[in-house]
Amino acid sequence: MMRVSEAMSGNVLVVGPAHTLRQAAGMMAERGVGSAVVVDPDSQGVGIMTERDVLKAVGAGLDVDVEPTAGHLTWDVVYAGPDWTVQEAAEAMSRGGFRHLVVLDDGEVVGMISVRDIVRVWVGVPVVAST
Repeated sequence: MMRVSEAMSGNVLVVGPAHTLRQAAGMMAERGVGSAVVVDPDSQGVGIMTERDVLKAVGAGLDVDVEPTAGHLTWDVVYAGPDWTVQEAAEAMSRGGFRHLVVLDDGEVVGMISVRDIVRVWVGVPVVAST
């Protein structure tokens, strides 16, 4: 069975809590990713912001040029380990109702695995290594 470390993207977008939603969304679009890790050393540590979080803010009429990412995060993040199987990651996503898992190794962010990554593995599309 394939491990998370083989299927994940190591090309993780990290943004700060003071970035605006527009800045974060622009960086996500530029990188072609659906989520960003937000590191806030003055708060709860590592959070995640997804395209869904940006969509909710836009739908609520918030000013994306002013709203900081810090107010639109999930801090209660479920982490995967690089040695988890892809099946374990899929089960964690299914139980939690989310599409991305931050991959931690010894407390450090080493990657991100998404539903898209898991589907690629399961349908046999080669995983392209990213940095």
